[in-house]
Amino acid sequence: MSGYFALLRDPLVARPFVSSVVARIPIATAPLGLVLLVRDQRENYTLAGIVTGLFAVGLAVGSPLWGRAMDRIGQPRVLVPAASISGLLLLLLTGATVWTAVPAVVLPVIALLAGAAFPPLSPAMRSTWRVVVTDERKRRRGYALDAAAVETIFVGGPLLLSVLLLLGVAPLPLLVTVVFLVGGTLVYSRSPGARRVVPRPAAGHAAGAGAVLLHSPGFVLLMLVMAVMSIGFGILDVSIAGLAEDLLGSADRLGALFAPIAGGSAIGGLVYGSRDWRSADRRRLLVTLTVFGLLLLAVAASAGADVPMVVLVVVLFLTGLFISPNLIAAQGLVDLLSPSHRLGEAQAWLSTAITAGAALGNAVAGVLLDAAGPRLALTVAACAVLAASVLCLTAQRSWAGSAPLPASV
Repeated sequence: MSGYFALLRDPLVARPFVSSVVARIPIATAPLGLVLLVRDQRENYTLAGIVTGLFAVGLAVGSPLWGRAMDRIGQPRVLVPAASISGLLLLLLTGATVWTAVPAVVLPVIALLAGAAFPPLSPAMRSTWRVVVTDERKRRRGYALDAAAVETIFVGGPLLLSVLLLLGVAPLPLLVTVVFLVGGTLVYSRSPGARRVVPRPAAGHAAGAGAVLLHSPGFVLLMLVMAVMSIGFGILDVSIAGLAEDLLGSADRLGALFAPIAGGSAIGGLVYGSRDWRSADRRRLLVTLTVFGLLLLAVAASAGADVPMVVLVVVLFLTGLFISPNLIAAQGLVDLLSPSHRLGEAQAWLSTAITAGAALGNAVAGVLLDAAGPRLALTVAACAVLAASVLCLTAQRSWAGSAPLPASV
């Protein structure tokens, strides 16, 4: 851990990193907060699902557009307005949900717009890492630290919401979410580290610049691999709730099963980032995807009531160890496959692929759980991840011909 502590002692790193973590807490709290508020005020789970789903659709659509804008005009000029607009729309959505005279059809529209305006903080922090940490080994540790922080957000966000709900004020979780989003983004955008990321407007408008990403077979293949993997992850996410209901008597106890897999992912990311790897990112992604899929099969096999709980918890933890390394390796490949003046947009496309895949996986999981229960759902999740592994194998030749980009943005 000494390498990570050394990174955080550098103010150029610590201030943007910590503030970006705070600003990204809403990634976990906003969707769940929307579900809880709509359910409480409108007493309609279907409406809550539609509102949350369209918020995710907005995120997937808006992220690449904001990412490209950051590449052209700089981070602060994009992030601050985006966070402010998204925050205002979330406040408007909160008010419209509480005021039951507002037609229900209005809520999904506002949610879609709030998601589309949500700032691309993870791609922004990725660009900042590349500028403020010039040593490649230290930068890789920074990426791992960032991935572990995101896993912590997804564990800590629901816990924070549960504490806020104890106060008995239904809109409070979303109000706190807005404070984190706008406040964290403002502090991040004013940090010297974030301001060191220099936009390249001329390069962004260069001839053929718009074709190098989605018209690049290697880049599109990577987006497809991560989207298919995320379908499996989305199924896993919802299946844990169904598994908790089957084994523990209530979906509210999903934390007991979610904590080991999320904790394993955070630890796996930190261990992965601390190593000096000789193999290429493309080969490591193939290995981590394959092991992740095989361990998901083990989770499905352990999902029966006759398996001791301690065995299931251990298998979930081992499975989690390979989640963050997938993301870190994929981010490295994105940098390799993208021109230096389009890195923000490229990383935003990665976020879109992951968000879209997970949203589809969430929907599929609901159907599978109703039809056959968590064991089948987990098996399908494993098959999706293994399918992503096969795609990754077929893409190796395409990725092998890519030359590394310069370290600076």
